Amino acid sequence: MSEPARPSLIRPANPINRRSALIGTAGLLAQPALVGLLHAKPLPPAPTVWPQALQVPGGVARLSLGPAATRPVAQVRQGDVDVPLRVVGDAIEWTAIVGIPLAAAPGDAFITVLAEGGGSRRLVHYSVAPKQYKEQHLKVSPRTVDLSSEDQARYERERDHQAQVMATFTEQPAGVALASLRMRVPVPGRRSSSFGLRRVFNGQPRNPHSGMDIAASTGTPIVAPLPGRVIDVGDYFFNGGTVWLDHGQGLLTMYCHLSSMDVRVGDVLQAGDAFCKVGATGRVTGPHLHWGVMLNRTMVDPALFVAV
Repeated sequence: MSEPARPSLIRPANPINRRSALIGTAGLLAQPALVGLLHAKPLPPAPTVWPQALQVPGGVARLSLGPAATRPVAQVRQGDVDVPLRVVGDAIEWTAIVGIPLAAAPGDAFITVLAEGGGSRRLVHYSVAPKQYKEQHLKVSPRTVDLSSEDQARYERERDHQAQVMATFTEQPAGVALASLRMRVPVPGRRSSSFGLRRVFNGQPRNPHSGMDIAASTGTPIVAPLPGRVIDVGDYFFNGGTVWLDHGQGLLTMYCHLSSMDVRVGDVLQAGDAFCKVGATGRVTGPHLHWGVMLNRTMVDPALFVAV
């Protein structure tokens, strides 16, 4: 952001006979001694339908949860809140897709997996590697750096509202079915500013860049990168004209600095549907789209979701 679902079953890359596989899995699940064997040989990742894995601050972790008859419930601790995670796959192999905060410290991290019925729980550990993002210096309107008391009050109201938007977690929004988590780029153009840059506005350090900026002329149509439901439409102090889409299970996308927004809250979009236009509203240096991708209330690098 400029400042401060249950999904359809995702299939493995190599098709197999699902009926026979599921029957075999059911038999293994009934024999505890064999569960470890099955978990030791998970299906290979499906890079054509999942985001790329990059375990750094602002990146994405893909964590194997092993086999289970029903989809496991997984969550991650963020501050004093347990945030639910997106879990994809099927009874043969479940995978948690975890957004790693830009502020995450390198080292050990973990998620919690809950047993069916809310009984026992287990931890799944993973490591976060260090990443140093470049610094970017920008000149913008002084009003958007040194806020007046009125602008500060407006920003704080908008921040609280958008925090509620970002907490959205629906199993599967009505009319939305995802066969893939890979996204199309929502607007053609040059990537003018990448994710994670440590930003300095008018000589003053501010929050890191939490999205991808794509330069395009005002009025250029923007399309939905995946099927999704509109959950917020607004005009905000820093972000200007903004639309949020919900793609289910904590996967959200945001579109900022828009010149027009041709949707309302509750509208359902399919991939490729045009729904807004590029602009230069909010705190900007020129017309462009600020595109953000969020997992488990965490902004992550959109480039990890773009089809190669």
